[in-house]
Amino acid sequence: MGEISFDSDTLRYISLFENLTHARVKDCIALEDRVIFIIEPGDVLKAIGKKGEHVLRLKEIIKKNIQVIEFNSDPLAFVKNVFYHYGVESVEIEMRGNIKHASVKVKPEMKGKAIGKEGRNLKVFRDIINRYFDIQSVSVV
Repeated sequence: MGEISFDSDTLRYISLFENLTHARVKDCIALEDRVIFIIEPGDVLKAIGKKGEHVLRLKEIIKKNIQVIEFNSDPLAFVKNVFYHYGVESVEIEMRGNIKHASVKVKPEMKGKAIGKEGRNLKVFRDIINRYFDIQSVSVV
């Protein structure tokens, strides 16, 4: 949970997102295939827009998929928000030895997508969660 810094592309994405949506961005993670925006609590509807219009417009402009995650200061709620698109059924956070671990139960048909090809989504989501909370490992069950 170190300091978060942004490069010029990420700053451009944040500016574009905030200008288009009027939602407040807390964090932005730019990946090869998508840009993930962590937005302030209560701004999710503003961020997405009617029928997802803001997300679709941003996707058109930056030529990458857009994912919006609402921040929450409660670790359980935040983990749920991170995995929201995969039909979260439950989240448990527990100590495993000296490591804090989150188990996320999603809809069975969404498990593969939540984990991603070669575990890519799971790694990205774990890193996002770890930016804010002392949770070092995450599994999808």
